[in-house]
Amino acid sequence: MSSGIDKDVEAKDTGEEKTTGNKPESMSKDEAKKFYEEKGLDLSPDVPVKPKPIPEFEKSLADKISSKFGDKVRVDYVRSDRIRVTSKREDIISVAKFIRDELKYDHAESVSGVDYPDSKEIEVIYHLGSYTDEKLGRQIFALATRVPREDVPNPGSDMSRTPSLRDIFYSVEFHERECFEMFGVYFEGHPDMRRLLLPEDWADIPPFRKDFKIKGR
Repeated sequence: MSSGIDKDVEAKDTGEEKTTGNKPESMSKDEAKKFYEEKGLDLSPDVPVKPKPIPEFEKSLADKISSKFGDKVRVDYVRSDRIRVTSKREDIISVAKFIRDELKYDHAESVSGVDYPDSKEIEVIYHLGSYTDEKLGRQIFALATRVPREDVPNPGSDMSRTPSLRDIFYSVEFHERECFEMFGVYFEGHPDMRRLLLPEDWADIPPFRKDFKIKGR
């Protein structure tokens, strides 16, 4: 099965002459992505066949964070009203402070998790917004990081942990607690890392992990 990038490379008419050695249909996926980005086109795997130009305002925000942190962050995509950046967990505090203080995103709207059992990782994504800056009123900034996934989880006592952003975005307090109990990710520095929805004596694995089985089914 080909990826969305492959389809774009095959279907996109770039207007380029095909006499060069780097014609799009002969490129790897990474080369094709770079080729289109240099032309100001978003060629993420899940965008439509005809890529849209990268919006200038969102690109300016992504450029600021890339310029500040370099290879400590990865810009995953830049689209209209949407930016996603992935940070290493050891850098997420400084990245989050920069997003709050310099880019003016002032709160977290939600915190979600994704279980990747094949790569033995769990991803944590903060969806950030702004109440105070009108230019950011429609924007959602997704800040993601990944933590190790234990095959036999022991939440709070294993390696599935990352620094809490509660002191940066106060609104994550309950969201991080829910992520803790549902995925088993412990947020270091959180002032009240108790279960939120599950009973305190919950004895099964975190229920949002893909290997969780409902008893009796």
